[in-house]
Amino acid sequence: MADSIEAPAPKLTMTQWLVCLVAAIGFAFDIYELLMAPLVFPPAITELTGYAPGSPEFLGMVKNLIFIPAIAGSIFGLLGGYLTDVLGRRRVLTFSILLYAFSAFFAGFSTSIGMLMVLRCTTFIGVCVEFVAAVAWLAELFPHPKQREKVLGYTQAFSSVGGLFIATVYGLMVNHGQSLPGIGIPEFLNLGSIDPVNQHAAWRYTLMSGLVPAIPLIVIRPFLPESPLWKAKKDAGTLKRPSFLELFKPQLCKTTIITTIMFACSYGAAFGAIQQIPQIVPGMAEVKTRAADASAEVKEKLKDKPEKEVEKAAKIAGIKAVQSTAADVTKVQEVGGLVGRVILAVLAVWIVSRRKLIRVFLIPGLLVMPLVFGYAAVNDLNLLYVGMFLAGMLTVGQLSFWGNYLPRVYPLHLRGTGESFAANIGGRLIGTSFAYVTATLAAMDWVPGTGPAKVAYVAAGVGFTVYFVNLICSFFLPEPGAGEPEDA
Repeated sequence: MADSIEAPAPKLTMTQWLVCLVAAIGFAFDIYELLMAPLVFPPAITELTGYAPGSPEFLGMVKNLIFIPAIAGSIFGLLGGYLTDVLGRRRVLTFSILLYAFSAFFAGFSTSIGMLMVLRCTTFIGVCVEFVAAVAWLAELFPHPKQREKVLGYTQAFSSVGGLFIATVYGLMVNHGQSLPGIGIPEFLNLGSIDPVNQHAAWRYTLMSGLVPAIPLIVIRPFLPESPLWKAKKDAGTLKRPSFLELFKPQLCKTTIITTIMFACSYGAAFGAIQQIPQIVPGMAEVKTRAADASAEVKEKLKDKPEKEVEKAAKIAGIKAVQSTAADVTKVQEVGGLVGRVILAVLAVWIVSRRKLIRVFLIPGLLVMPLVFGYAAVNDLNLLYVGMFLAGMLTVGQLSFWGNYLPRVYPLHLRGTGESFAANIGGRLIGTSFAYVTATLAAMDWVPGTGPAKVAYVAAGVGFTVYFVNLICSFFLPEPGAGEPEDA
């Protein structure tokens, strides 16, 4: 059993600070990798396939690039959770971060949509495994209850820092990519070639930036400890073997089912609504005006140049104006997400009931989600900024909740396996599929509006629905016992 919750928490050692650093970097780039998808996929698909944005073929490929890696990530992430219980938290955590970092880097060299798909699958696998391994690792390295809640809460808050990074990095690449070295592939690799026109594409540099977390990890890795609880049982030969079937035995069945549904709803709000913003923003009247003004300004500056050159430059300027606005809205949403994660980290220490804690985010969301996507996203850009801050705060705060909750409801020998089922089957597989649901429904004739407005209205409905289901399920969410769960 953990120390009493009233006992003072010990000061963090240098090793524990390194642990927190690695976990924070892992969480940050976990979200960084996921949130770059809606920003880089549209230009990547256009370049690699030639499909026109908005065409049925284009939309189908967007859905495939989101859903197929999610399937791969959820399946192998489930296996990763099992291996976390068998091989140890540190080893699996390290491998998962290296896998998604190097996969993301090489994805920037993609010469075909198939190559991009494979590397996004391996990236997603690394991301799915990392979350589970990191949460189990942290929960066991910090046995003091309040200290554990704070460490889990504040390190997960760096996920939103990762969201801010991706919005910022993509904006920088859009505006300054032409000044960076061109991206090419040696002929002897026989992987195809990149047209010189596309060697400075922002989406390529953005994907390659995912290599960053591997650098400090390689340096710090020798100093990272294994979970002392897991290692002690492993060395003593008393560590029970994990089993997926055990998750559905009477003592854990309710926990497994409810957490999986609720995790799916939390991710459903993120992917079915919030991550649709890059598809929604281009349809707003104010954004169209910005794009037209940017194009007109370029035409005026280049009026003495050949007509084809002027038209091309004007088109690029208009696209950049739209992309920059989408990036700005995403930044605001990520700031809201960061605030939500910090609020969760603070409240997790003081609100004992986990049911009451998650309702702090769910109840306001029932009103916020339909208003933001059903009204602001269609009519008012300034109001959308405010709304996306709130939507990010309420939705992303829930994601931190699960990182704090799950380690407390599964025994040590089953912790990685249980977490991976809720996170990967519920969140990564079912939850991310709401992006597919939104895209599919937005193509239906009965949905009001046209183009991006249809996506906004569907996102409003999806957002409200998953929040409502989540709220109902919260009344059945098992309350964890005080301290560490027993390794039954």
